[in-house]
Amino acid sequence: MKHLPKHLQPRWRYLAVEVESHPDARIDRGDFQRELWYAAQNLYGDAGSAASDLTVLSFAFADGDGETVVRAYRGREGRARAALACISEVNGSPVGVRVAGVSGTVRACEERYLGRRAGNSGQRDVAFENESRSAVVRGSRVDVRGAGGFVGATQLDFE
Repeated sequence: MKHLPKHLQPRWRYLAVEVESHPDARIDRGDFQRELWYAAQNLYGDAGSAASDLTVLSFAFADGDGETVVRAYRGREGRARAALACISEVNGSPVGVRVAGVSGTVRACEERYLGRRAGNSGQRDVAFENESRSAVVRGSRVDVRGAGGFVGATQLDFE
């Protein structure tokens, strides 16, 4: 089977996406891909979702922080951003999703916008609600373990 001429080959754009959740969240590539497809399908219907062809290429997630590269057709970046914005939960865990940038190649996307954030957290005890509690610290963000799960805070809440 022959390759298509260059002018007939599909043109892609790659979105660098940062994912944030609770430290105990277990999310893998398949879970994120499924939620992205559902979000696009609910937003645009079957035909619109297929026209965008959103695909998760690489995925890294650990300790509540992660990043991924999402592929979409050129000219459909806005639709891809909207579908990503509709994702609020993956695998039963609430998530925050942010598009860091868009690029024409996977390599440029990873080099410019992704810093391989997954796995840069620490553990510490903090005073919260007049008790000493376990917390996961990631940069200026702190997730305090409470009775009903994690509570998000910042360093300023403890100083």
